Amino acid sequence: MSTGKYSSRSAEVRAKVGHPIVDSDGHVVEFEPALLDYIRDAGGSAILERYKKAHDTAFYFPWHHMSRAERREFRVPRPVWWPYPTRNTLDRATAALPRLLYERMEEMGLDFAVLNPSQGLFAPHIGDDELRRVICRAFNNYHADIFREFADRMTPAACIPMHTPAEAIDELDHAVGRLGFKVVMMAAFVRRPIPGLAKQAPHLARHLTWFDNLCLDSEYDYDPVWARCVELGVAPSFHSFGLSWGNRTSISNFIYNQIGHFAAAAEGICKALFLGGVTRRFPTLKFAFKEGGVGWGCALYASLVERWRKRNVKMVANIDPANLDRALFRELCRKYGGTIAEGRLDAEPFQSELEAGAPIAPDELDEWAACGIERASDIRDLFVPHFYFGCEGDDRMNACAFDARRNPFGARLGAIYGSDLGHYDLVDMRDAAHEAWESVERGMLTEEDFRDFVFANPVRLHAGMNPNFFKGTVLEAAAAKILAADAAQAASAAAD
Repeated sequence: MSTGKYSSRSAEVRAKVGHPIVDSDGHVVEFEPALLDYIRDAGGSAILERYKKAHDTAFYFPWHHMSRAERREFRVPRPVWWPYPTRNTLDRATAALPRLLYERMEEMGLDFAVLNPSQGLFAPHIGDDELRRVICRAFNNYHADIFREFADRMTPAACIPMHTPAEAIDELDHAVGRLGFKVVMMAAFVRRPIPGLAKQAPHLARHLTWFDNLCLDSEYDYDPVWARCVELGVAPSFHSFGLSWGNRTSISNFIYNQIGHFAAAAEGICKALFLGGVTRRFPTLKFAFKEGGVGWGCALYASLVERWRKRNVKMVANIDPANLDRALFRELCRKYGGTIAEGRLDAEPFQSELEAGAPIAPDELDEWAACGIERASDIRDLFVPHFYFGCEGDDRMNACAFDARRNPFGARLGAIYGSDLGHYDLVDMRDAAHEAWESVERGMLTEEDFRDFVFANPVRLHAGMNPNFFKGTVLEAAAAKILAADAAQAASAAAD
């Protein structure tokens, strides 16, 4: 069968723009017969059988095997279903077979691709401690083997469990240090039992949970994990599910649950990394958030700036209940309150905590202390260079990242293109680059924006952590030019 790799709209886009196009978030759809052998090799037959049941229990109940009455009785949210394209068998096979994907890269208009797992998206979130670690190890062994000979044009992401810093560091050392992974995909949160409630109802402990965001109020200190990422030269990326959270709990409608769920999971870890001071303590560390778009990132960045201006430690002094002149307040109430104040001004306490505000300990007043914000521009400096946002090509909100008129301090956020090839979002793989280019044709992105989106920003993300990231790839020379130009610009700005 001919793939027709040179005859596509995406190939035409690539020829037109004259610069590389990097796919920062494609998906490999695991070839299950081989994957299951890797799982058996890593953990034995018993582990394999437990894994086969793990997806049914990902949301604590096997929705697909429950009656409608049972789903309603237990309020079980509808999970992911039919995620892979099937009408185009060539595309389905392409996502599973690296050699075929490698052959079709030019047809897709792509020079280089970062490939995240599909089944492996669940692996770092498996609740069973033994199963989680073995399954992540098996996925990493599998992907390292099948992509090794194609490293000049594609690289897989390793699955990194995050339930404890020790397990995260152990798998980082295995995946990056031993297997040679250059991209790591971490769990963005850990669902943990609420201790007090678990003691009261042990049989419900797995349902009475809180979300540990790994940075702020965490069960553990994850700084050793971030430090190891710096040592290994890898940018932590997050690609976690927000399904079944909050109001994403429809028992019948997956679309209701699906819209915005990757963004919700990403926003949680991003806020925590910033407010927890991680980007201040690790000034060279960069992070990526996959498949949630950048609209939420722009809103978060602007919200942080706006809230600091109203609720920094100096401004909160303006709302300290101790400031209130209660005698004057009573006098004004007597003069202007009329019947609503009559007979009601002599009671003590005059105001409850609901009205007057509960007391706050002095060391709890500055909620910006961990990230050390002293002026609004500090937020820009500790946010913009550190965070990169994976965006699908047809997302109209991508333009927000490059809108310097609206982003505080004229910032351009680090949007990076992700085709989501292998999943239903990309209907035809031949349209990968073209789908992103349509934003230029529609006037939403300039050609400069597009270049940053599909080329310069991915280089800054990965080579900013590891200057040798693109060494030996088809992007080696082009990436070096980006880094050199950025270095020259930084030197010029410093001199000024």
